[in-house]
Amino acid sequence: MPRYNRSFDLTIPDVDLIEEALRARGRELSRMRLALKQDDPAHFEAIRVIDADLREGEDLLGRLHDQK
Repeated sequence: MPRYNRSFDLTIPDVDLIEEALRARGRELSRMRLALKQDDPAHFEAIRVIDADLREGEDLLGRLHDQK
């Protein structure tokens, strides 16, 4: 079974690029969430998934920032 690489050789510009990509994803998810009607029961699950994705991205951004 293959093992995960636990050692990464990323530069600060690499991390900056990853952070910017995560921010762009967050902006797109936010736009998608705003497009959904919050009082429509058909959208509840989609909103829940988008909110979870937004939280996950923000958590990752925080961890990346702490490692710089």
